[in-house]
Parts: sequence; structure tokens; C-alpha cells
Amino acid sequence: MTQSTARTWPYPPRAFHVMVKPRGSICNLDCQYCFYLKKEQLYPGSSFKMSLELLENYTRQYIEAQSVPEVTFAWQGGEPTLMGVDFFRQAVALQEKYRRPGMTIRNAFQTNGTLLGDEWGEFLRAHNFLVGLSIDGPRELHDAYRQDKGARPTFDRVMRGLAVLQKHRVEFNTLTCVNAANAGHALEVYRFLRDEAGSRYMQFIPIVERDNTTGFQEGSRVTARSVSGPQYGRFLIDIFDEWVRADVGRVFVQIFDVALARWVGERPGLCIFEETCGLGLAMEFNGDLYACDHFVEPRFKLGNITATHLKDLVNDSRQYHFGMDKRDGLPPYCRACEVNFICNGGCPKDRILRTPGGDPGLNYLCAGFRSFFTYIARPMKLMAALLKSNRAPAEITRLWTAEPRLSAAAPTDPCPCGSGRAAAACHAAPVYTPVGHSQPVPAGNGPQKKRH
Repeated sequence: MTQSTARTWPYPPRAFHVMVKPRGSICNLDCQYCFYLKKEQLYPGSSFKMSLELLENYTRQYIEAQSVPEVTFAWQGGEPTLMGVDFFRQAVALQEKYRRPGMTIRNAFQTNGTLLGDEWGEFLRAHNFLVGLSIDGPRELHDAYRQDKGARPTFDRVMRGLAVLQKHRVEFNTLTCVNAANAGHALEVYRFLRDEAGSRYMQFIPIVERDNTTGFQEGSRVTARSVSGPQYGRFLIDIFDEWVRADVGRVFVQIFDVALARWVGERPGLCIFEETCGLGLAMEFNGDLYACDHFVEPRFKLGNITATHLKDLVNDSRQYHFGMDKRDGLPPYCRACEVNFICNGGCPKDRILRTPGGDPGLNYLCAGFRSFFTYIARPMKLMAALLKSNRAPAEITRLWTAEPRLSAAAPTDPCPCGSGRAAAACHAAPVYTPVGHSQPVPAGNGPQKKRH
């Protein structure tokens, strides 16, 4: 095995995240907005199926490269269930073979759910897989873009897969793509996921689809299927309004968790809102490693793990500069923004606009991020204050009802929250707004655990 000779990071990362594509971009569905289906063009004539030899090689290298006590293997596609259950039985066995003493290994698995049956349910439950299920809302909204190869709707098949997960008590999140079809139906989507799908962990991923023939992140036009910035912001605000009044502590929405983390001074925990990136990579079925799941393109290919150890590829100067470019390329307009401490300019793949001053690098979703994070500032500050007082953020449900009284309270009045403390020393006081940034952590569009 050859070794990389390129200049390395100043400090090698203790941990990083790889999204593995054991079937590459191959999928049994043909979702109209899926950016990954076109990646098939990178490997003409291929079988698009990871070998057991490569699986073992990757498992060993991934564990060797991590200097933390807990390691997560993330499986995605395409559609990973196309590999069959036996492949993942072998994956679990190899993880145990190479696991270091005291190391905890977890598995995250993103699926469209249409191929799940009892055998899958039993396996996923037995090995504690965290499953991310892709579903875009109730039938009409889901089926607008999520169709199979014959342009047939998929909602009923996804719901059958969901029933399998529930039957076997498999822990799951829902991943909902916010697009032109469902963006105007935020509460309908949220209530469906909460009340009918039984989801308690939700992600809302904005579709920003480049309008080109390559499938690469190039050009400044987006397709009509994409959500606009203002639409995305309104979508999140509508859901937040319902969540903050009824569901805090029982429903966990990823972007709300990210915001709260920043308001209490923690790292976001999601790559798109980190100051830098570079620790969330993607590996194809043949061992090719790319800088990011959204940049599986020839110019962002780092190498292949059969020729160079995974750790050396991640530690390559090209990956370091890829990660630093996110921070260094942020225009002054964004640096001066009052919500930049959360947003950090968003994902580089969406920085396709120019600022009012004409500088490149403004995020396509800027208007949405700005309106949403500004709107939630007061309740987030209240929840941050609750956490600082060792109280549950779910108390915000009662506090938010009392918000007019909080705003009107004199400094020496008892706080309307009922703590017995003076208002100036409790929730009517100015509360902490974090400044500065933490080192980036790996994250991706896969299943996520709650943070608070």
C-alpha cells in the first residue's frame, strides 16, 4: 500500500465521518430531485457492488483511523438495502473483529424503506441500527417527486417499510426533503410525521438542485423543484411555532437542536452550520474516497483506500484546504450578519449568489436562514437560560405563553416563570448569545440522535 506524500493537516483529526455507498448511486427509486443518481456516469460498465474484500479493508482502516471511543459506520446510497441483509451481517461481524477493547461501534442506515421486510426488521433491531427513513410528507406531497423507475408512486411502500421498523421496535428518524411541492404545507407535513408516522426525530433537508446535465455543483441556476430561501424559512417558522407550544421534549427537530446548541455555546453538530468542514467524507462502492457526499466529482476525489490508507487520504492537504475554504471564502456581508454565529454561511454547495455588494459566496438559502434564526431568537434564549439553570428546555411551552409578561416584568419583580427569583436574574434578563466558534464535527444527511 502506498502512502500519501502530500502536506498534511496541522493536527490530524481525532475522528471523522464517512458516508459509505456500498451500491454506489444505484437505487430502486427514481426521485426526481435526487442529485446522486447521476453519479452512475462516473463508473460506466461497473457492477456497483462493494466486494467483501473491500468491506473488510474499509472496516479495518476506518477503525484504525479513529482516536475516539465511539465510532459510527454510516451506510447510504443509492439504496443500501439492495446489498441484502447478508452483506450487513458480514459488516457487523467485521466490526466486531476489528473493534478495539472498550470501543463502542454504532451503525446508521439511510433508506427509502420500500424493500424493508421482517428479515430486515429483525436484523436492524438485533444490532441496534439507527435507521433514517426518507419520507416527504403525506401521500400527495410525498409522491410528487418520490417515484420509482416506472414513474409510479411510492408512498404506500414507504409506509409498509415504516410499519416494519415499528413492528420490530427499530429506532428511526425521518428525513424529509423540503421542495417546491411540500414547502407550502409545513404544518401538514409536520403533523403527518408526528401523528401518523410516529416520528419523534425529524430532519428537514432543503432541496437546492443545480440545473445542469452533469449532476455536479456547478452553475448558478436551480431547478423548479428547488425550494427558495424565503420558502424554506417560512416552512421552518411554521413548524417551530407549533413545536415550541406543544412538542418541546417529545419531538426533536434537527435544526432546532442545532440552534439551541449554539445558543448555549456548544458546537452545532451538523456540518452545514460549522465554521469549517472537511470531516464528513463519502466513499463509493469501489473504495474511491471523495471530499464530501455533495462533491462526488472527479476534482474532489482524494484517492482509493486500496492504494492509500483511509487516514492518509483524510489527512491530505487537499482535504484540509477543502474544509478551510468554507470559512475563508465567507464574504464580509455574511461575517457581519447577526445570525452568522449559527449559520456560518451554510453549506458551500449552496453558495451560488452574490451579496448586495456584489461579492460571490452568498448562500442561496440566506434569506430563509436569516428570517428563521432571527424569528426563533427569543425562545431559544429562554431555553438556553433554562439549561443554564439546570431546568428542562420543555418548560419553554409554559414560558412562551407567558412571554408578554416576561417582556413587561420590572427587574425587581418575581420572574413570571415561577422560579421565585427576581426577573432581572432570571428569564426577563438579557441572556447569553454565544460568540466565536468551535472546531468542526462530522455530520451528514443521515439519521441523527437528539441533542437535548
